[in-house]
Amino acid sequence: MIRWNTDQTDLREGLERWGEALSADHIELEEQGRFPEDKWKLLRETGILSLPFEEEYGGLGQSLLTTMYALEGLGEYNRDSGLSFSATTSICSTGIPVQHFGTEEQKQRYLPLIASGEAIGAHAITEAEGGSDAMAMTTRATRDGETFVLSGSKAFVSNGPIADVIVVYARTHPRGGPLGTTAFLVDRDTPGLTTGSPGKKMGLRTSPLCELYLDDVRVPRSAVLGRVGGGLIVLDHVMKREVLFSFVVNAGEMCHRLDRCVAYAKSRHSFGRPIGSYQSVANKIVDMKIQLESARKWLYDTGEKLEAGQDVTVDLAIAKLVTSQSNLATSLAAVQIFGGHGYMSEYGLEQDVRNAVGGTVYSGTNEIQYNRIASMLGLGSGR
Repeated sequence: MIRWNTDQTDLREGLERWGEALSADHIELEEQGRFPEDKWKLLRETGILSLPFEEEYGGLGQSLLTTMYALEGLGEYNRDSGLSFSATTSICSTGIPVQHFGTEEQKQRYLPLIASGEAIGAHAITEAEGGSDAMAMTTRATRDGETFVLSGSKAFVSNGPIADVIVVYARTHPRGGPLGTTAFLVDRDTPGLTTGSPGKKMGLRTSPLCELYLDDVRVPRSAVLGRVGGGLIVLDHVMKREVLFSFVVNAGEMCHRLDRCVAYAKSRHSFGRPIGSYQSVANKIVDMKIQLESARKWLYDTGEKLEAGQDVTVDLAIAKLVTSQSNLATSLAAVQIFGGHGYMSEYGLEQDVRNAVGGTVYSGTNEIQYNRIASMLGLGSGR
């Protein structure tokens, strides 16, 4: 069991005073599907965007587990889930890989901007036809002297409409197998790079996504992140942190949801008794508690193993499955507990359901996670 010290708890609890401002008008903003630029400025002031980055580049130099703990607090105190999702996307998509794989020049150029929130990051991986199959990627990067020419398109690029820098994954060797993909740092204003209109989504609507088009986009050799052919190594490093960071935010949201349901079950009366005194309601809330703690344990245990350099392939898949399924289940339970009020948009609970569905799809669909675990057990022929 992790023992948090005073500095770590202070860091997390310090977010509470920002919660009301970050959450303001979140229902209206979500209905409009608008990225809240003013709230992003507030988020920058909290310092949370700089947590995992080295101090020499403007970061706070916090460990993986401390960063997770603070991000859980963001989920607990901030009701704008889309804003939280954009934050973890920027941290993981660009800052994390630049810190681990970037050259000194790349670190000096990009990390201070990502850590401060002055620049927003995104990554472009998924394609319309290939989905979660990175090996089916058709976007190409052709060497031309000291430059690479990128051609193709990407789909479902979170933060795409607002990103200042995008990590684009492209095939540099069509028959190179796992060593045929390379990651590139591409600035938003690079000629030939265009973005589609923000797509309308079921949930997380304040975090915009779009399609990305690469029409002979020329980038210098210095834009390669890591090494040529090492794109999937970069992606693997990124996705491990993306799962932990984005889903620990969901754990914080579940914590808030549980507290809200407990308070409501105590204060709401039916047939002369608090509804929490009815076993059917109490059992739902107990299940919410169990689901929350199960998710937290899988996330933090996996984070500890990752920091220790252990293989977390199966652990990550289970953590993602447990957390996403628990987040969806507890959001549905909350609607049921609140009854007619839970069904109304003004209470924000139906919004929680729509947001939670996304967790079963992004960062590798839950079906992919089942396949990964089955493969590690020696079942089937999945890669």
